[in-house]
Amino acid sequence: MKELLAFMTKSLVEDAEAVEVTSEETDAETVYHIKTADSDIGRVIGKQGRIIKAIRTVAKAAAVKEGTRVRVEIVE
Repeated sequence: MKELLAFMTKSLVEDAEAVEVTSEETDAETVYHIKTADSDIGRVIGKQGRIIKAIRTVAKAAAVKEGTRVRVEIVE
């Protein structure tokens, strides 16, 4: 899952080297934190949040296939 999120995010941004995906597991779910360069945060969020919403949808679909729950957050 971490590789999937990193791949999608790196495809969107100009500074792919600055993309960092970390995870934090709880009993109920796994939380993934996406960190990018400050200049690329807008590209990841998209107009009215459409891009991050699509990333979250793909992540949740992959998680259902694995039988887990995920949450994706952007870290500034």
